[in-house]
Amino acid sequence: MPQLPDGDPPPSDGSLPASVLPGADERAFGVYLHVPFCRVRCGYCDFNTYTASELGGGASQAAYAATAQREIALAARVLASSGLPERRVETVFVGGGTPTLLPPGDLAGLVRAVDDAWGLAPGAEVTTEANPDSVTPESLAALADAGFTRVSFGMQSAVPHVLATLDRTHDPARLPAVVAWARDAGLAVSLDLIYGTPGETLDDWRVSLEKAVALDPDHVSAYALVVEPGTAMGRQAARGELPAPDGDDEAAKYELADAVLADAGYSWYEISNFARTSADECRHNLAYWRGDDWWGIGPGAHSHVGGVRWWNVKHPRAYAGRLEAATSPAAGRETLDDDARELERVLLGIRLATGLDAERADAAAVAELARGGLVSVRSPGDGGRRLVLTRRGRLLADTVVRALT
Repeated sequence: MPQLPDGDPPPSDGSLPASVLPGADERAFGVYLHVPFCRVRCGYCDFNTYTASELGGGASQAAYAATAQREIALAARVLASSGLPERRVETVFVGGGTPTLLPPGDLAGLVRAVDDAWGLAPGAEVTTEANPDSVTPESLAALADAGFTRVSFGMQSAVPHVLATLDRTHDPARLPAVVAWARDAGLAVSLDLIYGTPGETLDDWRVSLEKAVALDPDHVSAYALVVEPGTAMGRQAARGELPAPDGDDEAAKYELADAVLADAGYSWYEISNFARTSADECRHNLAYWRGDDWWGIGPGAHSHVGGVRWWNVKHPRAYAGRLEAATSPAAGRETLDDDARELERVLLGIRLATGLDAERADAAAVAELARGGLVSVRSPGDGGRRLVLTRRGRLLADTVVRALT
């Protein structure tokens, strides 16, 4: 798993500096809830996850919801004492790991704790990730009754040999059933796909896209596989047992995804994310890309409030221990200076289909990028001009960011 940055020592009570106050009433507030458990750790995954047999005590699966609720209570105290205006929670995202390994009652309790701490805004978006083999009609109905509005299924691929390489254990034939169960429960559905797995052909990827589209989800995420050092797949690649992902192959697969999804009525709103309508876009992730405020609950979770970013200790036992001692679980934090904020504005904003304010970009750089077919300048009708990536620009987004910064 990747190492957390060092950062500065955070205060033991988690208190925030006065620098978070300016502009707070213009920033949305969301909550991320990390559930660090998986039945099996996938070979490509470098997320902060553990199998249930690895943990015990307050870090165990059975005790985890109560432990996380302690951090929710701490977060409520910190924000209430910081001078920030009272804000309701616009979005909740439960990620992992496999959140649906927890009983629906535990997940419901976490959402209820968020609501008790700050109040859920009317129409709040409440999402959980799920593996196709970790839900039932009854569990999905219980989540909907608890206030969840969306479920994001980790489909990854529809091709058995690709799933096997990824160490995914679900049967792809189960997807139509779980999507139907979610629909019956009244939940919006997102499907997560991965392309570029060693051994995956372009035809394999087309099959996955077409099967995903046939399920008529509201939202699709399509991410290129990154083989991370320290993962089982990373070790296999280092030993020459698996080929590393090929950039040209992944570019071809991205272009295919863009074409297939567009033909099926999905529009890209962020480089790797596609939605049927603007109402189907993931509002929680948009808050990340727009630089809003969020508190990340759980081991290794990251938070951001008003240009202050911090991250929790990674191991669930250390996390539980901090909270049992009534201290903040934060391991380090940093305050972004003006240069860092500007870099993030460009780095994240250019990923969105809404683009960047063209008037804030260097005119010569914009002209050069436009000549290279990487960006277009659009006038959305509100009097401003927006700098938006072309399809080619989406493939070369890092080049665009370097030119603009």
